[in-house]
Amino acid sequence: MSFDRRVTPPGGTRTTDTRLEDLDEIAERYAHAREDADGVRARLLRDQMISAAIPMADRLARRYRGGAEPLADLEQVARMGLVKVVDRYAPERGSFTAYAMYTIVGELKRHLRDRSWAVHVSRSMQELAMATTRHEAELTRELGRRPTDTETAQRAGITVGELDRARTASAGYRSVSLDMPISDGGGRFGDLFGDVDAEVEKVADRLTVTELIARLPARERQVVVAVYYGGRTQADIAAQIGVSQMQISRILSRVLTWLRAGLLTDRVPRWPGSGDEDESFQVTAVSGPAGQVEIRVRGEVDRDNADRLRTALLDLVCRQPAGRRVTLQLAGVPLLDAAGIRVLLTVYEAAQARGVTVTATGLTPVVRQIATVAGLTPMLAPPEHTDPPTG
Repeated sequence: MSFDRRVTPPGGTRTTDTRLEDLDEIAERYAHAREDADGVRARLLRDQMISAAIPMADRLARRYRGGAEPLADLEQVARMGLVKVVDRYAPERGSFTAYAMYTIVGELKRHLRDRSWAVHVSRSMQELAMATTRHEAELTRELGRRPTDTETAQRAGITVGELDRARTASAGYRSVSLDMPISDGGGRFGDLFGDVDAEVEKVADRLTVTELIARLPARERQVVVAVYYGGRTQADIAAQIGVSQMQISRILSRVLTWLRAGLLTDRVPRWPGSGDEDESFQVTAVSGPAGQVEIRVRGEVDRDNADRLRTALLDLVCRQPAGRRVTLQLAGVPLLDAAGIRVLLTVYEAAQARGVTVTATGLTPVVRQIATVAGLTPMLAPPEHTDPPTG
């Protein structure tokens, strides 16, 4: 290898022409001159040898420019490698140029491996990541399309899981600042990432509260909506509906107590003084042998009273300890529409969650067919054990 520059051959005088001199020849003259030189002369010869070989080191460093590392840093690493070469060189080891290139390139690769990755990754994983990238590029050229993960893994001789880990490691090569601008308007890269919405955890409670408020009597619903959604004062609401502020305060207190009970249980509480005792159906509970409980329902169940039936049944079922068997006697229910089926499904799921076994019996053929279609077969007693409907 030769360089177009004027050099002072170690042990000689500076040449006055621009003849390209071979580094191997210069290195041999340097080695022979160093043998008989004293300390000061040896240091001078060493500096002259390094100066002569610096262009080669810089040229090797430029091969790796364009990455995350500045060219000046790469040149510094290459020159440090050159110093090691000059200090260790001996003519009997062979070509100085080959030895220098091997050593300097190794120093550059080691620097890039240890310093240029934003996240520390083991050397084996770095090599695997580079190998998978190379294999994927080769397969793309061969197949004329992007290879599948299985094809890439087979070419690299690894599993698909190892391929995923290698790609994850590749993502740690270069980091990007969250403050990096992405638009002229002052937008930042970090603005593209959403934050954790603390309100998400409150969605279920908000939906439950909305449903409970819809079940309040008209006056109570008007008061709670005006206060908590309309931002109005109790005095304004009292003047509007013609009552005292003290009454509004009592209404809010009663409503909040009722809403709290609804949020802490899986059933809709009975509103005080709503007259739920006088309904078109009756629910009674009778204790049987071995701690069994039979709940008897009599009357028609439709969408108008299904919610009240749900509340009554859940109240009874939720009182039972785990392992208790409950029989739901529906022989006295001639009508059970879709709303009633939903009540049975809710009761069945609530009982399962508490380890209570609920079996529905006494269903009319029509009601049994509807319940079967709704997926309540595990809850139904076999037809041969079903009590005959009562008149």
